[in-house]
Amino acid sequence: MEAIIRRHYLEKLNILKDKNFIKVATGIRRCGKSTLMLQFQDLLRSQNANVSILAINMDQPEFRFLAEKNWKEIYDFIIENLDQNQTNYVFVDEVQNVPEFEKLLEGLYVHPRIDLYVTGSNAFLLSSELATLLTGRAFEINVLPFSFQEYLEFTKKTSNPDRAFAEYIRTGGLPEAIRLSVEGHHLTFEYLQTVFKNIYENDISKRHTIYGEESYQEVVHFLIDSVGSRVSAGNIAKVLTANKKKIDNKTVSRYIESLVESYLFYKVNRYDIKGKQHLATQEKYYLVDLGFRTALLGKELSSDAGHLLENIIYLELIRRNYQVWIGKVNNLEIDFVVRSKEGMMQYIQVSQTVQDKQTLARELAPLNSISDHFEKLLITMDYDTGTYNGIKKVNAIDWLLQGLDSHSFSRH
Repeated sequence: MEAIIRRHYLEKLNILKDKNFIKVATGIRRCGKSTLMLQFQDLLRSQNANVSILAINMDQPEFRFLAEKNWKEIYDFIIENLDQNQTNYVFVDEVQNVPEFEKLLEGLYVHPRIDLYVTGSNAFLLSSELATLLTGRAFEINVLPFSFQEYLEFTKKTSNPDRAFAEYIRTGGLPEAIRLSVEGHHLTFEYLQTVFKNIYENDISKRHTIYGEESYQEVVHFLIDSVGSRVSAGNIAKVLTANKKKIDNKTVSRYIESLVESYLFYKVNRYDIKGKQHLATQEKYYLVDLGFRTALLGKELSSDAGHLLENIIYLELIRRNYQVWIGKVNNLEIDFVVRSKEGMMQYIQVSQTVQDKQTLARELAPLNSISDHFEKLLITMDYDTGTYNGIKKVNAIDWLLQGLDSHSFSRH
């Protein structure tokens, strides 16, 4: 499988090129941030054969000597290797591994000959400490694993997208996990377990006090098992304590915060549609890549298929640059309230199937209770589509492949 061009992210980087920001590519480990930056460097070279690029990845042998250096020594090395007669495009991979990296970033940012790009696998990059130092100077590009559309392009499984979709949910969208799936799913899941272990050891336990690794893993498993369901730290603590895993809700809250900070989970807050206010309780969490669900829990797809589909739809919404909330209208819930960058709202319900009349009525009820005229969607895996009182029913795979040439795949 050849690497695919991450067009969506490259377009954004190209727009930001030469703008007065530090371009920060964030995201879970192994999601393709480094490959994206290499692709952008190729794009820069295609635009200007004489471009000056300095790319530092301290995992590569030629830069390993920098790994033991302090930020000032790394800064001096970069400055010494600049072309003083033109703009230099400087790339630093996994910058959070540099001690006092924020000083390195600030120094490089103010240099008149540098356009700066960095990657990082931990939200500490944009946490309060760094945000205070670099207010208005950093522009985050959050890189996700492959979308389903990218998965089809990568695997070339375009002849039967329905079957490919089931595989996508099982293996997830991390490029190396997909490559390994050709040799057998056991290798994929062993790889994903290793990725999770690396995240835990490098991005979580080094920055957070973990009182018990076993209780931490229990919180992880609980969240994975609860994607698409409203959860609270108090409820998780109560359930785990009842199962003889004594833990308090403050500890659970800290553990969840560390998982979000490491991009393993995305937190979605609730929004009262009629009251037009954000709600501070009973948020939902979505897993960055469903491959971790199978790898860490060993669960089959048939278990909780509706919530897994909801997880996929959520990730696609944030790929499309929507702001996303969970909607509340009276005592009913809307899966997603989204707002586009143009300010347009949309309401979305997600269900595996609504062939049963009672299920259809239940899914339509929250949408029917909203009186404004913004678009309302019901996304399912059903083949049949239609309209119910202005609510559009669409097939999930069709929705995920919007913009893909309709001749490049067929439905069976």
